[in-house]
Amino acid sequence: MPFTFKHDYKIDENYKTKTAYFCMEFALDQPLKTYAGGLGFLAGSFMKSAYELNQNIVGIGILWKYGYYNQTRKHDQTMDVLFEEKKYGFLIDTKIKFEITIAGKAVWVTAFYLPSHVFQSAPIFFLSTDLPENDYLSKTISHKLYDANPETSIAASILLGAGGSKFLDLINWEPEIYHMNESHALPIGFYLLNKFKEIDIVKAKLVYTNHTAEDAANKVSSIALLVKMSYFCGISSDYVSTNFTNDNANLNHTYVALLLSGKANAVSELHKKKLLSIWGKYNNICPIHSITNAQNFKFWHNECLYKAVKNNDINEFENEKKKCKQKLFEIVADQCGEIYDENICTLVFAKRFASYKRADLLLNNMDRFLKIINNEKYPVQIIWAGKPYPMDYFGIGIFDKIVNICKSYYNCSILVGYEISLSKSLKFGSDVWLNTPRIGHEASGTSGMSASMNGAINIGIQDGWFPEFAKNEENAFVINACENCLPDILQDEKDAENLYSILENEVIPMYYENREKWFEITKKSMLDILPNFDSNRMARAYYDTLYAK
Repeated sequence: MPFTFKHDYKIDENYKTKTAYFCMEFALDQPLKTYAGGLGFLAGSFMKSAYELNQNIVGIGILWKYGYYNQTRKHDQTMDVLFEEKKYGFLIDTKIKFEITIAGKAVWVTAFYLPSHVFQSAPIFFLSTDLPENDYLSKTISHKLYDANPETSIAASILLGAGGSKFLDLINWEPEIYHMNESHALPIGFYLLNKFKEIDIVKAKLVYTNHTAEDAANKVSSIALLVKMSYFCGISSDYVSTNFTNDNANLNHTYVALLLSGKANAVSELHKKKLLSIWGKYNNICPIHSITNAQNFKFWHNECLYKAVKNNDINEFENEKKKCKQKLFEIVADQCGEIYDENICTLVFAKRFASYKRADLLLNNMDRFLKIINNEKYPVQIIWAGKPYPMDYFGIGIFDKIVNICKSYYNCSILVGYEISLSKSLKFGSDVWLNTPRIGHEASGTSGMSASMNGAINIGIQDGWFPEFAKNEENAFVINACENCLPDILQDEKDAENLYSILENEVIPMYYENREKWFEITKKSMLDILPNFDSNRMARAYYDTLYAK
């Protein structure tokens, strides 16, 4: 029987616009390893909120045969990268096979279906080229998320954008809106332009979310290479050069996404200002709105802690928090051989090890760092976790540096395997969640949101989402970042000194000397995170702002 698609939940009349959401990564639950970091966590939260709100949405992704990678350890505890084949018995093989053109030749594609009930999400189709009909190179297109080979990366974009759009045509589910989450799926625009022949029709159907202004995520590619890879879906290179470039030789993916889309959104208010400072000089780009990222409250929050907050019961709260810490500390003991104490203030830095996030900011001045971790009156425990890009040797170097420092101190640990399960455990068990990006580089950031949903207090730089939430010493602690015009090394020194001072003089003493005040800040953090940083708000905003005609 041929595969047919229909939502297995009743669509809410307020959200009936048919929308396809294209994203390279989706983080829905621990068993499905099709994500690298924050972009996937955001997409997963959106899919869960779309399900809760009964929105008429399907997700389009890629079934990465080896996932992102498995983060493991070498014999000396430093980080290693393992690419391990993944199997998913809960996905349904649609048995649909079709061809797309990549590098001038036919590549076979199939799709696997994730029903809504498996992870309580909107339905998602995952594309794969790992088929016997394909040669080895074609199979590798869907092997590794963010493959370092530039041609494989371009091919994955064609698979996601053009392949996903063609698949929807084949199952007769034509979206009214095509939503690109980042510019990875940009070939959608050229596929639609070739299909409808009019750019105004494309603009009426295509919307775009930009997640960062960092160069690494805003690609510039040689048009000659893109033509060789069949990136433009039948649109001539002359047309592309005339209408979508400034130098006729290179294509800026973000710029073209803003040209082809009818609307776009930044992922925080500060991020919108940054995007406008870069792209506002171009009067032919689409309007850019601000829709701040968020995390799915139902999935991430700790119900017992919220019950204690509702009852205003500090004892109930502290008892539950200690239980959460004990579960986290079992992981620390297993991985690192350290036995932690649930009565001690526990600081966590856990996120993708991108250089601008500064995982090692606490180590900037070792004298100050040692003063904090060796304080017998106010003891602390510090846990790091995070996955660098597998070819980011600078990020891996930071991870390994922390590994070797942790070997010397019984109260410092770094964990491998930072995926959804470990992320939940860290947020459940942390007292303090550190957010220390170099100012001006964090578009949004979301880990601190779900940390707040679990009774952790954020200490952060006023970047990304944080200025929209943080009230210093009311629901968070704010690090006064220095001027971003300074060289990076001076910024890091000054920001680290401010961080040490806050920890030594305010945060850690309060944890031990004024539990009532600590509880009040924690309680306000947990209450203030709602509703603005629950992804249900974000999912509504997509319909109200981004998808509205």
